[in-house]
Amino acid sequence: MTPLLILQLAQAIPSSPMELITSSTGATKFILGILVVLSLISWGIIFTKWYELRRAARITYSFAYEFAGAHSVEGAAQMARRSNGPPAVIMERAMRFIEETTPGLSGTSERSARFSASQVEALKLVLDAETTSERDRLSRWVPSLATIGSVSPLIGLLGTVLGVIDAFVGIAAKGSGNIGAVAPGVAEALIATAAALSVAIPAVFAYNIFASRLNKIEGQLESFGSELIALLVREGRI
Repeated sequence: MTPLLILQLAQAIPSSPMELITSSTGATKFILGILVVLSLISWGIIFTKWYELRRAARITYSFAYEFAGAHSVEGAAQMARRSNGPPAVIMERAMRFIEETTPGLSGTSERSARFSASQVEALKLVLDAETTSERDRLSRWVPSLATIGSVSPLIGLLGTVLGVIDAFVGIAAKGSGNIGAVAPGVAEALIATAAALSVAIPAVFAYNIFASRLNKIEGQLESFGSELIALLVREGRI
């Protein structure tokens, strides 16, 4: 390798990642700026939803354990209010439905009044709707992680294409295909790709974890609705 070629290599390839970024073209800096913004949004969602879902899961599982020992609907309602979480919201809606619904009479006395089959079916629909509403509330912004995870590599690919174009422009300007003309554009392409992957990988990883936790919480809430109806059966209201 000639001394001239060694000098070209030293001038073409920056000695640190920061120099690589500062010496990149305006288009590449713009791409990197977009990726930085997406990364900040992604990590903000990750930390926020991690705390929120962890708290919701802890409350839901704890309430499910306590609810197994409940002997009346009113007692279960008091447990739910103390939990101050998704079960409290669902239980409050169920109690409002029970209080506002007039049971049918299966006999001549009011003590034999029970909910009809259509009223029980309506209660199930109310519980399902409230469970879905709670899941939608807990999953707010989680789909954004999937969007960031799928869009970031495409943005990085754009930076890669721009870097390759810059490499060919360098070859055309210098009239030579040596490493000194090609390396800057290739280096820009690689740093854009690496930045995109560093944004996409945590976002996709967190999205899959949060989706799994949401499914578990939703399953617990659906089981709670079924157990509430079973408790009404034991009390003779159905």
